[in-house]
Amino acid sequence: MNRLPLALLLAILALPLASACHAAEDLVTIPTRQGVTLSYLLDQDKSASPKIVVISFVGGLGAVGLERRAQKGPVKLGPTANFLVRIKDQMTDADIADVIVDSPSDQLPGSMSDTFRLGQDHAADIRALIRDLKHRFPAAKIFLLGTSRGTISAAALGASLGDLVQGVVLTSTVTNADRTGSALSGFDFSSIKAPVLLVHHRDDGCRTSPYSGAERSSKKFPLISVSGGNPPQSDPCESMAQHGYLGREAPAVQAIRNWMLGREFAREIN
Repeated sequence: MNRLPLALLLAILALPLASACHAAEDLVTIPTRQGVTLSYLLDQDKSASPKIVVISFVGGLGAVGLERRAQKGPVKLGPTANFLVRIKDQMTDADIADVIVDSPSDQLPGSMSDTFRLGQDHAADIRALIRDLKHRFPAAKIFLLGTSRGTISAAALGASLGDLVQGVVLTSTVTNADRTGSALSGFDFSSIKAPVLLVHHRDDGCRTSPYSGAERSSKKFPLISVSGGNPPQSDPCESMAQHGYLGREAPAVQAIRNWMLGREFAREIN
């Protein structure tokens, strides 16, 4: 019996995987306000036209440092990164493209304060980003996704950008003021006209984002409540803890995706 050479056999076995996987990342930098640029990391399946493009706002001070990282070669974001960075590959497929947005150039290296996130300059930057994305994906709906302090951006922009946005997802929403700033303690959530989804871990140990804050808003908006996961590996307000859904990333992402795509979604993740 003739045997195929091992190298040829391995190549044949790899063909289905290669043809099924078309995901790719592109680092894009665009001008926004006068003298200001904004960089974002676009994760997409280049074989398809996405139904939805998700603009993701990370927590903390909002800086990812995309251009700085790119100077050393392909952008690499580690496994202990922000929740939205960790899940970007799980979020992306033929239906959904994911955008990790950085701080604008005039806010680096200090990055975005709560006041900036709530203000008009931030809105102007994201309007420019949406124009760029609509040029790339004319038929796609635009969703905003924020986690921790990124929920300040997602909520404020959901209110100020009107019908440019078709949905807003707030995960680990910061409803209490703290030493860093006001967070969303005084924000009028009813000012967001697009559909809103809340996601929150029942055991979030961060004082700025207690579960009770999301629970209060669940009378107006659907809430996905998450339980369990892995033991914390970071401060309660950082991503490698219940605040970042450690060990519950996959079911949380699936529920968020289902909501955005208009499908049935889990209200409880245990």
